[in-house]
Amino acid sequence: MEEHGTQEKSYMKVIDYIKRQIRRGELTLGGKLPAERELSETLGISRNSVREAIRTLDIMGVISSQQGAGNFLTGNFENNLVESLSMMFLLNQIDYKQVSQLRRALEMEALMLAIDNITEAEIQTLKQVISQLENETEANNVVLDKKMHYNIALASKNTLIINILEALSEVLDKFIVDLRREILSQDDSRKLLMEAHNGMIESLITKDKNLAYESINKHFGVIDEKLKENE
Repeated sequence: MEEHGTQEKSYMKVIDYIKRQIRRGELTLGGKLPAERELSETLGISRNSVREAIRTLDIMGVISSQQGAGNFLTGNFENNLVESLSMMFLLNQIDYKQVSQLRRALEMEALMLAIDNITEAEIQTLKQVISQLENETEANNVVLDKKMHYNIALASKNTLIINILEALSEVLDKFIVDLRREILSQDDSRKLLMEAHNGMIESLITKDKNLAYESINKHFGVIDEKLKENE
């Protein structure tokens, strides 16, 4: 039986082995990891250590374990980010205001990058979403609002920004369940939000970064006002 210190070291051997495989290009996204027995024999450690490493990597979002099929490299970190941020929120290490401040900064940068990187097809998609936002029912507008922000983030072509913004959005929705619905159901805030949304889309079409800056600040002015009411 392995001692605790040896078990911990053995567990790290698995993670270091997988990192080496990725660096060498021998393991890529979607690729299948060697079987537990093979890892155990290759690294000279117990299968318990291998299983512990696999469980941890699964929780981290590095891999996905599929019953009967094996373990695959997925790099799905969003869930891990959501859970980490949620725990920070619950432990009073962050609050609504801090989450909103980070979202504002990242949404601003996402929009600025999108102005430089967006494709014509992506602009057309956003035009369709904004058109639906102006005409759909309240419930559908909540979904469309999230879709619009996600598509702008995608157009930034920055994976870190995309993943962190999605996680922050989920955290806000988790702790203030009806925030988006509340904003979109009140005429005054909905009008301001639509002006901000239209400005964001217009800035992408015209490549106007000043308009982008103004539109993001108008957007988060509305959100911050509602967050104050929910404190």
